[in-house]
Amino acid sequence: MASSEITLESLPSASQIPASDWDACANPASGPDSLNGLDTLASRETTGESGAGLRHPYNPFVSHAFFSALEESGSACARTGWGPRHLVAKLNGSIAGIVPCYLKSHSQGEYVFDRGWADAYERAGGRYYPKLQASVPFTPAAGPRLLIRDGVDRERIGTALASGLIALCEATNASSVHVTFAREAEWKFLAEYGFLQRTDQQFHWHNQGYHSFDDFLATLNSRHRKAIKRERREALSAEGITIHALTGSDITEDAWDAFFDFYMETGSRKWGRPYLTRAFYSLIGESMAEDVLLVMARRNGRWIAGAINFIGSDTLFGRHWGAIEHHPFLHFEVCYYQAIDFAIARGLKTVEAGAQGEHKIARGYLPQTTYSAHYIADPGLARAIDEYLRRERAYVAEAARELTEAGPFRKAAEEAP
Repeated sequence: MASSEITLESLPSASQIPASDWDACANPASGPDSLNGLDTLASRETTGESGAGLRHPYNPFVSHAFFSALEESGSACARTGWGPRHLVAKLNGSIAGIVPCYLKSHSQGEYVFDRGWADAYERAGGRYYPKLQASVPFTPAAGPRLLIRDGVDRERIGTALASGLIALCEATNASSVHVTFAREAEWKFLAEYGFLQRTDQQFHWHNQGYHSFDDFLATLNSRHRKAIKRERREALSAEGITIHALTGSDITEDAWDAFFDFYMETGSRKWGRPYLTRAFYSLIGESMAEDVLLVMARRNGRWIAGAINFIGSDTLFGRHWGAIEHHPFLHFEVCYYQAIDFAIARGLKTVEAGAQGEHKIARGYLPQTTYSAHYIADPGLARAIDEYLRRERAYVAEAARELTEAGPFRKAAEEAP
C-alpha cells in the first residue's frame, strides 16, 4: 500500500544522513511499548526476560558522531579501501532504518578473518573483492547492525534491510556481504535470509555488583588474587609513574597528540599501517568527549603510555593501547585494571576488552561469544563456507567452555580470602 511504502537507497557518506535520523535509529530510547520483533529478541538474549520495561543500552560506536569522525578524518573512505555505501530504508519518505555499510577492496581492519575464503575463491577463478562490510570500521565491538527507529514495524523494516543488503551486493558486483559483531538476535534473523552464521569469542569482564576492586578480587582464587595484586603494585613501581583517567574536557589536544604517538608506535608493529588518522581523535574529542575514557600513564613530566575506551550506558569498550616506554605490567594496569576500576565506580555491567587475548582470563575476563552473518553470492562458495562454519562454531563453543572452566574465580568449595 502506498500509505506504508518502504524504499531503499545507498548513500556514499554518513554526512548525507541527518544526525538526528541516524541516532534515532542507532540508539533509540526504547520504552516498553516499542520492544517488539528484533528488540524483544535482543532483550531476551541478554536478560532471559520478556523485555518488558527494558531500554536499549547506548552504544557510542553506532552513533552518527563516530561514523562521521571515521569518514571525515580520512580513516574510513574509498582511498583506504572503505567506500561508504550506507543502506537506508525509508517509510513513507522518512528514514526508518539504516545499515552502516562499506564497499571494500580488502579484508583489513575487520577482526573477523575471511582471507582464507578470498584466497580459495580466487584460486578457483572467482573474484572475491569488492565485498560489502556491514560493520563499524576498525572496531571489534558487538552492537546493533540493523539500526531501526522506534515506533515502526521493526520486523518489516528489518526484512527490508536484509533484502536490501542482498540487492546492494548484486548492484555493486560484490561477492558477499559480511555483517560482523552483530547482536545475536540479528544473527539469527539474518540466517532466515540466507546469511551464513559464524561465531568467535572475545573476553569480557562482568560486574557482579562489586563496590570496589577488592570486592572483585575476593571472588578470585588465591593464586590469581595474589598475582593481580603483585601486577598492580609493580606496574607503578618505576619512579614517578602516575595514572590519569581522563574524560570530557580533561582530554586536551596535548593528550591526543601523545596518545596518537602511542597508537602509531604499537599499530605499526602489529598491523604494518595503523588505520586511524590523527584527525579522527580530534573529531571525537570535539563531538563525543563525554563518551571517551583515556587512561594515561605519566612519568617525569611526560605521557608514556595510554589506552582509549568508549563509554556506553552499561558497557565500557576497551580499544587501543600504546606506549613509548615499557614497564612490567603497565599494560595490564592501564588496559584492564583501570577499566575495571572505572566500571565499578560508574556501575557499568561489562568491560569489553577488544579482540583476542587469552591472557585476559587470568585477569578476570571470561569468554563471550561474538556473532557475524555472511551472505555469499556464489552457491558453490557458500556451500563450502557453510560446512567450514559448522565445524568452526562447534570448536568455538567447546573452547569457550574449557576456558571458562579454567578461569580464575573461586570454586564453590574454596574458602573466601
